[in-house]
Amino acid sequence: MQLIRLVATRVGWAALTLFLVSVLVFIMVDLLPGDAANASLGRFASEDQLETFRAREGLNDPAFERYGRWIGQVAHGDLGDSIVGSLPVWQILGPRLANTLALAALSMAIFLPLVVVIAAIQAARRERPVDHALSFVTLVVFSIPDFFLGTVLLLLFALAIPILPAISHVDSDTALPAYLRALVLPALTIALVMTVHTVRMLRDNLIEVLESEYVRMATLKGLRPWRVLFVHAFPNALVPSLNIVALNFAYLIGGVVVVERIYAFPGMGSLLVDAVKNLDYPVILATTLIASVFYVAANLVADIVTIIVNPRLRNP
Repeated sequence: MQLIRLVATRVGWAALTLFLVSVLVFIMVDLLPGDAANASLGRFASEDQLETFRAREGLNDPAFERYGRWIGQVAHGDLGDSIVGSLPVWQILGPRLANTLALAALSMAIFLPLVVVIAAIQAARRERPVDHALSFVTLVVFSIPDFFLGTVLLLLFALAIPILPAISHVDSDTALPAYLRALVLPALTIALVMTVHTVRMLRDNLIEVLESEYVRMATLKGLRPWRVLFVHAFPNALVPSLNIVALNFAYLIGGVVVVERIYAFPGMGSLLVDAVKNLDYPVILATTLIASVFYVAANLVADIVTIIVNPRLRNP
């Protein structure tokens, strides 16, 4: 019962957080400079055309009325219609969301084994040359901005060794092999960025656990080193890193604008940039809200898993 109450409390706080985020996002979007009518109709539109557009889209209504109308539509699964193209937002957002989720899945598939292997090697060989070398490499990569790292990988694997496409533009007609090849470079860039942010923490957690009494006892019992590391040490070392992994996943959904721009990948990040440029309020609101849902959900899952794995957190 205690576990159920804790999970229900976390879910309640997550729902309240999403509500407050929706209010904040709507306010920030409403404060964006510019006129959506001018952005949509162009500078040669007459004043009558502009006023008709504003009336049709409800742009002249008070902010609280527009928020109530929008959040009511969202509650019924309707994200509204794009101001620019007059298409349903889901029709515009759906393919971009699918692309971003595919990119996130491949990035995580590269990231998780990479960070586990590097952290395990460093923890097992702590304070030895291999540990210092890997620490130096991760520090160097950590110091490189996303756009520069993406550019280096682009020059290396698309020009110097032309095995991957330089442009990751995909659409509904792209064949699966070409689609997967287009994902590799942006996914590798994102995975490397996430790895250097996570591997140091996991290494330190592993070293702390490896020096604990129960792990030393397992070693004295004659268990193989790999079994001690992965069976006895890793489960406890992973718990403090779960929130970092959750933040990385949230970063994948809405924070990869730079990487998407470098490779011309049609994901949610680039869609948000275009929507802000065109003052397409429904698309901006939908994109930021969905990114917030993934962010809150990732942290919620991390909290619940932490509570399940670590029973001590269940005590009030």
